[in-house]
Amino acid sequence: MKKSDLINQIFVKSNLNKQEIKYIVESFMNEIKESLNNGENVYLRGFGTFELKRRAEKTARNILKNKIIKVPAHHIPKFKPCKSFKNEVLKNNII
Repeated sequence: MKKSDLINQIFVKSNLNKQEIKYIVESFMNEIKESLNNGENVYLRGFGTFELKRRAEKTARNILKNKIIKVPAHHIPKFKPCKSFKNEVLKNNII
């Protein structure tokens, strides 16, 4: 599902117009990004947690140039679904 599909699904189920829904969805995503940029996790009860995960420094190899490089420690965003969300997806597993 793409963002436009999500907006269309909400449009069908609500009394809002598409521009309002698009603004709300984009604002929601921007708030999550800003919180993570400020080092704050986002907890959504019944859905999950958006958090930063620390990656340790490591060595890697550039195979094209055959050189060893150091990848510095950094943080990456991560989503962790809550237990009820995970169980619901597993219960309805299509694959």
